[in-house]
Order: sequence, then C-alpha cells, then structure tokens
Amino acid sequence: MAENGEEKLLAVARHIARTLGQSDDTMADDILQIFSNFDGRFSREKLTDLDDPRPSVPLQISLKSLDRHISQYVASDHPIWADSADSTAFLDSIDELVATIREWTPEAAADKSVAACLVRADELLQQSMFRLEDEFRSLMERGAESFELSEPTGNLSFDSDDDGDDDEGGVIGNGEEHHQIPVAPPISEYDIVIDALPSGTINDLNEIAKRMVTAGFGKECSHVYSSCRREFLEESMSRLGLQKLSIDEVHKMPWQEVEEQIERWVKAANLALRILFPSERRLCDRVFFGLSSAADLSFMEVCRGSTIQLLNFADAIAIGSRSPERLFKVLDVFETLRDLMPEFESVFSDQYCLMLRNEAVTIWKRLGEALRGIFMELENLIRRDPAKAAVPGGGLHPITRYVMNYLRAACRSRQTLEQIFEKDSSSSLSVQMSWIMELLQSNLEVKSKIYRDPALCSIFMMNNGRYIVQKVNDSELGSLLGEDWIRKHNAKIRQYHSNYQKSSWNKILGILKLENSSSSAPSAAAAARSMKEKLKLFNLSFDEICKTQTPWAVFDEQFREELKISVTKILLPAYGNFIGKYQNIPDMGKLPDRLIKYGVEEIEARINELFQGNGSPAGGGRK
Repeated sequence: MAENGEEKLLAVARHIARTLGQSDDTMADDILQIFSNFDGRFSREKLTDLDDPRPSVPLQISLKSLDRHISQYVASDHPIWADSADSTAFLDSIDELVATIREWTPEAAADKSVAACLVRADELLQQSMFRLEDEFRSLMERGAESFELSEPTGNLSFDSDDDGDDDEGGVIGNGEEHHQIPVAPPISEYDIVIDALPSGTINDLNEIAKRMVTAGFGKECSHVYSSCRREFLEESMSRLGLQKLSIDEVHKMPWQEVEEQIERWVKAANLALRILFPSERRLCDRVFFGLSSAADLSFMEVCRGSTIQLLNFADAIAIGSRSPERLFKVLDVFETLRDLMPEFESVFSDQYCLMLRNEAVTIWKRLGEALRGIFMELENLIRRDPAKAAVPGGGLHPITRYVMNYLRAACRSRQTLEQIFEKDSSSSLSVQMSWIMELLQSNLEVKSKIYRDPALCSIFMMNNGRYIVQKVNDSELGSLLGEDWIRKHNAKIRQYHSNYQKSSWNKILGILKLENSSSSAPSAAAAARSMKEKLKLFNLSFDEICKTQTPWAVFDEQFREELKISVTKILLPAYGNFIGKYQNIPDMGKLPDRLIKYGVEEIEARINELFQGNGSPAGGGRK
C-alpha cells in the first residue's frame, strides 16, 4: 500500500511538471527543484518522465537549470567577486556543469540528442570561462594597485597580507578539503620590498585558476595572469633606468654611455634575479597552487621579456668591440652573470624556462670568449705600437706605463680571469701574462734602437725594465709570473746597467789609465806631455758626458742614486790616482795644477747632477 501510494504521488508530481512544462520550461524546472528540495523521494531522476524514450531528458533538465543560474552571473554588470556568496554560487554552478559534461560525454557517441545537449553545455562552459577570465583580470588589476617598491627600515619581505587575516589568507578550497598556499618567506639581502597581492585575492585567483585549468582553459588563464604581472615587472625594470636597447643600438652608442648602461644593468640584473623574479615565482606558485604546469607557463610568460632584455644587453657587450679599454666593464658584466647563474638555475628550473636558462649560459660563455679576445687585442696593440719618436731622455715609454698599469688593474680580478683562461685549454692566465710581458719587452727593445747613443739606449731599457719589475712585485702579477721570471728580468736590468757603464765610462776610464813601468818607459818629459794630454782629454770627455747625460731621465729616485754611486765608485778612484800621479811627475814645470779643472769632490758633484730629466711627461713621472 505504501509503495503504491508513493508511486501515485510521484505520478502526480510528474504530471504537474509535464503540464507546466508545456507552457513554461523554466516553471517546470522550478517545480522539479522545489519537489526535490522538499523531499528526497522527489529527485530529478524520479520526477523525470520515465515513459519518455529520450535518454537526454535528464541532461536537458540539468542544463536548463545550470543555464539559468550561470547566465545570470555571466550577464551581470557587477563584479561577481564583490560578494563572496555570489562567487561561491557561481563556482559551484561551474563545478556542476563540468561534472555533468564529464558524466554524459561517454553517451554522446551513441545518442545524437545527448551530443546536441553537450554542444550547448560546452557553449555555456565557454561563456562561464570568459566571465571567469574577466573576473580573474579584474582581481589582478585591483590587487596590482597595492604593488609598490619601497626602502624599508626593518626586515624585508615580499609578502604583505593587506586583509590582515593570516589564518584565512593561506587556506583555499571548498567543502571538507583545505590546502595551505605557501607564503613567501622574509628576505633581508636587499633594501627593496615587493608588496604581493593580498592573501584573500590570491585565494580567489587560485579558485578561478583551478576551474579554468580543469575546463581546459589553463593557457587563457595563464595569459591573463602573465599580461598583468608582466606590466608590473617591466615597470619595475624601467624604474631602474635600464633602457630597452637593441644590440645594434648598444653598438652605436658612445662607450661612455655604454659604461653608464652597464652600471645600471648590473644593478638591474641583481635586483631582477635575486628579488623580482623569485618574487614572481613564489606569487605564481601561490596563485596556481596545485597547478604546477600552469604556474610554470605563467612564470615564464611573465619574466621572459625582462629576462631577454637583460640577456640581449649582455650579448651586445659580448659581441661588441674588443678594445682593451673595455676589459673592466666587460668583466663587470661577466662576473655579474656568473654570480647570478645559481639564481638562473633555481628560478628558471622548469621546462618552460629551459630556453632562458640555456641562453644565459650561452651568453655567459660568450662573454668569457670576449674577455680572451680583449687580451688578444691587447697583444695586437703592443705589436702595432710604432717606434716613431724616441722618449726624451730615455725615460719611461707610455706603452710601458699603459700595459703595466692595465695588467696590474686586471689582476685585481685574477680569480675571474683564471676561470676564463682555464676554459681555454691552450692557455692559462700565467701563460697569457708571460706572453704579454714578452711582447712588451720585444717592443721596447725595438724602440730602444731609435737612440743613436748606446748609453742612452741602455738607460731607456733600464728605466722601463725597472718600472716593469716594480709593477710586477707590488701586484698579483708577481705570483702569476713567478720568482724565476723576476730573477731573469732583474738579470736583464743588470746587463743593461753594465752596457751603460761600458758605453759611457769605459772610454774615459781608458784615458785615466796609467802607463806600466818598463825598460822602454818614456822619458820624464814625454811622460809629462802624455799626462797633460790625458788630463785635457779627460776634461773634455767628462764635460761632454755630463752635458749629455744630465738631461737624461731616470724616474726612480733610488735607481737614480744607485746609478750615480756605481759611476762614482769606478770613476773617483781612477781619477784620484791619476791626479796624484800627475802631480808627482818630475819636469811637469811650473803650476802643474793649472790643468786640473776638477778636484775629486767636484767630479762627484758633477756626477750627482746627472739624470735630472728635462721635465718631459714621458720621461718623468712614474704612475
């Protein structure tokens, strides 16, 4: 009896629904919904006309209800997410629509009416996704208004919970399942804070993203996200003064302007790789929590433009001019990129960013090749430096000062340069430096031939050789070239010193040489005449040497004194011995001292006036 009564009740309900449905499908659907809510026995399946042979009828009824609920939100002029109840209801309807499509899809192949219904369902889903896309964009844009770069006084953090609800901010999901979205940890290395989206907004975005990805609209969701975040990122980069320059534009710029751009680039690259990009990575991971592929795609699209901008500038430097004066700024770019490689590896670790990661490695290696090329150009510069005009007074040649100060400064980046040359199996930094020194030595020897006076040639080589050794000793060059190189170079300087004495003073020492006593010794009168001639010749020769060598330049005060002392040690004893012998010769006649122009002390005084230089910049200072 009870079962029969229930059947009659269900029949009456079906009749009411069917009768109303003839005039108004919406009213019929409402009646079915009311019955279903009133009593579980009046489910949609039971109230559906069981005699209707079409299997798509339950699907049609469900889609009508979903269409009515979803369409009112799709057509709304107000933001759905302005009211949490509306957003929840809209998402629930979308979830039901997706579930319905999945449930009925297997039936579509066998029933044309089901397939037709699913076409309408797909259209409804697409309309829902378009509206979700608009809501996603709106949430992103409203949240972006809170993004700021600032200089804090305390600890730094990328995360700012503007809604002040920490507990609620980290939880997403409906129903019984809740998931914690990771929150960015504090960062304290840099004086810049990026205030992220409020946690509540992130949760809303995550809910939308899950529906769009589930419905097959993940790429559209990623595109909306990346277009909003990319604008923020590019604005942040422009604030750092980094211009968007093509490789050709960089090459056409004056080097001074390029140097300024490099300084800005170094700061921008560090900020981007250490703060901006990691911040975007964490924000992507929170918005697309549980959707790793969408998170990776979105992050790549956000950062690709700014990353390519950074890498293109570095590439322009790598393939640009290899003029030696560019070494130190190119080193700045190389070292910056090298130091940031761990950040490239960690931040761009996913498959979508593989191209960016590989490009960074390629350009880094290209910069190393450029640095090796700069040293090759330095070699060419030394080889080509012409031996046109002699440096006045045999002083320090500009090429010596340039090369030694250049290498000395370069060695401040010794570890970097060693790393670069280690990658070239044909050389090492120490071999490279030795080769450059050999080229410089050969170039100076060619230049020394310009001097017609052999003594001045030796002074020139001593001056430059001494300067080279000093620069080697007080820098990393010393350890690179080694003690053996320094000993050999000092031996060369001693040889130049010996050559100087031979070409300048051996002749005058020969004048002062006394005749040995023998059976065939000349008479006293002849000896007196010979001594007088020698003394006259000495005075003339000595005056000439002093006149010639006083303007010669010896830049190093200690070295200058050593030269004077060495001359004094060989000349004064010989001259004193000669004068003593001269004064004691019989038959010298009256006033034998009349021909003695210089006393020993006066000779020493004249020697002390040597090597004073002529005030020429090339022959003087020793910077």
